[in-house]
Amino acid sequence: MCNNNSSLVSGDQTAVNHDQKIAELVVDNSRCADGEVDGLTEAFTGLEFLSMVNVGLSSLAKLPSLPKLHKLELSDNNLCGSLGTLSEKCPNLTYLNLSGNKIKELSNVEALQNLKSLQSLDLFNCDITSLEDYRDSVFELLPQVTYLDGFDQEDNEAPDSEADDEEEDGAAPAGDYDEDEDEDGSEGGGAGPNRADQDDDDDEEEFAEEEEEEQPGVQREKRKRDVDDEGEDDGDEDD
Repeated sequence: MCNNNSSLVSGDQTAVNHDQKIAELVVDNSRCADGEVDGLTEAFTGLEFLSMVNVGLSSLAKLPSLPKLHKLELSDNNLCGSLGTLSEKCPNLTYLNLSGNKIKELSNVEALQNLKSLQSLDLFNCDITSLEDYRDSVFELLPQVTYLDGFDQEDNEAPDSEADDEEEDGAAPAGDYDEDEDEDGSEGGGAGPNRADQDDDDDEEEFAEEEEEEQPGVQREKRKRDVDDEGEDDGDEDD
């Protein structure tokens, strides 16, 4: 009996250790009961990215402690307050998406002042965006934020890290060419022979062949003239 209990404890500890190593977790559209989201536990202490889109959250009071979390997706929920919990549970957040929630007043986001590392905040489709001087007010309230709804204070768009990664891992840069085509000179940047030079070489070969064909006739004419000249010389001697 003791052995069985030891085995269960060992199995649970292995699962916990595995969860601690996970850096990204997506539980979008999961069920939420009393602020607890299915699939998210206290064991995920190593998370750096967490997405909880459309899970019915109305409070973050039961959010587990995630000290390594940098990016948090909370769009399309029912949040309007309790954002102060984020600075306690996720103190190192750099990106926070609250779009599609019930945030109406500046006071709702005031608690985000304690997120000192926060650089990017999204409030798309929240009622707060209809406030007069909304953008200027949020930037003033949260001076640590560089990008609000994807743009900075000068309306410069935030860089897309995913697109940058695709460019780095994508196709070869312009100017590359097919090595097979380049070897036979049909394509590429000058590795094969020049077309005009090749045509000149072909013309010279044809001209040489024609000269060879005509050469025997020329020699026969020369020999004939030589024989005729010798005959004339013999005739002069006889005279």
